[in-house]
Amino acid sequence: MSFQAYLDTIEDRTGMTPRALLAVAAGKGFDQPTTKAADVVAWFKDDYGLGRGHAMAFWRVLSQGATIPDTHVGTSGAHRDESTELWLDGRATRPGAAAG
Repeated sequence: MSFQAYLDTIEDRTGMTPRALLAVAAGKGFDQPTTKAADVVAWFKDDYGLGRGHAMAFWRVLSQGATIPDTHVGTSGAHRDESTELWLDGRATRPGAAAG
């Protein structure tokens, strides 16, 4: 699953865009450098019933921003992303993507 697909699924399961979840994370103090990935994993499990893979994809965005390495961009594998920039404002507003 690509990073963007993880974020889309997180949106589907929580009802919030990744950007909105970043604001929730900040409100919980998870935007601090001392926050550990395990904190986000526990939060996602407890509040949303999401597993480690989804939490770690979000942790990546929370801790390092929306730009990802181009390792899988343009490949044909299951983990490919279309861009090095992840869309955080929701599936329905992503340019060129169908809502749903």
